[in-house]
Amino acid sequence: MGHFLGTFQTRDLDMEMNLQPTFDSNIGFKTRRTQRKMVACEEDLMSARVPPQYRDYCAHILLNYLVCRYKHMPFVYKCAHEKHNYMNCEQADYVLRMKEFEREKRLRQREKRLKQESNS
Repeated sequence: MGHFLGTFQTRDLDMEMNLQPTFDSNIGFKTRRTQRKMVACEEDLMSARVPPQYRDYCAHILLNYLVCRYKHMPFVYKCAHEKHNYMNCEQADYVLRMKEFEREKRLRQREKRLKQESNS
């Protein structure tokens, strides 16, 4: 069995880490949802020596922060605004991923409940 994501209550739903969503991303929404795009290119991330664990949706903001740190070294306190932007992006990304996890969990619970009701 793989690594599970979530709490003990989600174990029966087979929600594993790095599992792609199983439902259409527009189910339950009146308007079409656009997929988020990675803004930073891989070449820029490699040249800035950004570790793989930080190459996420907020990597372009991290690059701005790293450039600021490079320009103002040793006075990195001048980059507080760039750091704040990066931390806000990371926090917003975390909240969005948790909302998507909760959405996937509820849709799986609904699907399981509907199967049980149809078998009864």
